[in-house]
Amino acid sequence: MTERTNVKSEPTTFPPLVDRAIVITGPTASGKSSVAIELARITGGEVLSLDSIAVYRDMDIGSAKPTREDRQIVPHHLIDLVDPTDEFSVACYLQSAHAIVDQLAAEGKPAIFVGGTPMFLKGVLRGFDPGPPADQAFRQSVEQDVKQFGIPALRKRLQQVDPLAAHRIDPGDVRRMIRALEVAYHTGQPLSHRQLQFDEVRDAADCNVFRLGWDRKQLHDRINRRVDQMFARGFVDEVRELTAKYGNLSRTAAQAVGYRELLECLSQPSVSQEEDLEKTKQEIAAHTRQMARRQETWFRSFAEIRTVDVTEPLDSQAIARQIHSQLVDAKRP
Repeated sequence: MTERTNVKSEPTTFPPLVDRAIVITGPTASGKSSVAIELARITGGEVLSLDSIAVYRDMDIGSAKPTREDRQIVPHHLIDLVDPTDEFSVACYLQSAHAIVDQLAAEGKPAIFVGGTPMFLKGVLRGFDPGPPADQAFRQSVEQDVKQFGIPALRKRLQQVDPLAAHRIDPGDVRRMIRALEVAYHTGQPLSHRQLQFDEVRDAADCNVFRLGWDRKQLHDRINRRVDQMFARGFVDEVRELTAKYGNLSRTAAQAVGYRELLECLSQPSVSQEEDLEKTKQEIAAHTRQMARRQETWFRSFAEIRTVDVTEPLDSQAIARQIHSQLVDAKRP
């Protein structure tokens, strides 16, 4: 479906959307999208993708983007917004999300977010302060220091400037550490102090935020099957076509699980199609399982989320009805 809004200049801050929407989240391959479609059919709502890779055009198979048939059943938003050569920030995402939620509210339609990208989810649940615009010269200078002195020196520098951010950010997440330094450099205020709204916790009973909870083995089996299906649907050809059409992808697009491994594999001078691609497929499955575990850890940090336990075979209609009944009960006096 054609998007109703374009990305414009970034506002100072974004308030939470948790009181204005329904959110279906969960780890990758948990069946979120099919449940969201069924819930939209029940409620007359429309679906807003909560996925940082689905915003990119032509990155369809690896992002498990909803099919054309799915989009004909229920309108979908926040998909295919930019080319994969573009960077797409949390602020860009939230600007579009707020505009669409406003429009749906004016039409009397529920907004149903679905996805599991942690920072997008956090912005929807608790709001977001984008901070100052990117300073490429500053970033390149810090990146040069990292090459010369290493990541531990970067972390030590951040600990001096913003100890709380240094504690919260993964020790290996160079990108976020540089951003924290950048914000402090330009504003004179630590990033962690500007993001105090992230600490405002809501009770799950007051929020329409649902996580699909799976037994780990069943989820891993689903992930393995999804990766097999991706390759069967032509994932390798999709990545080849991306590089042929766009050349070098943006950092965010190129680092997406699945795309990252295939881009590296296909860049090798001699690729033994059967052996190397099979090995790459197994790597993608392993990295996707690891990503699912990280997502689950992230979800546990949000008190706003309530869990809906699911099992094989997934009955999307039944789960959607279960969630809808909770929404109805919440409205009763």
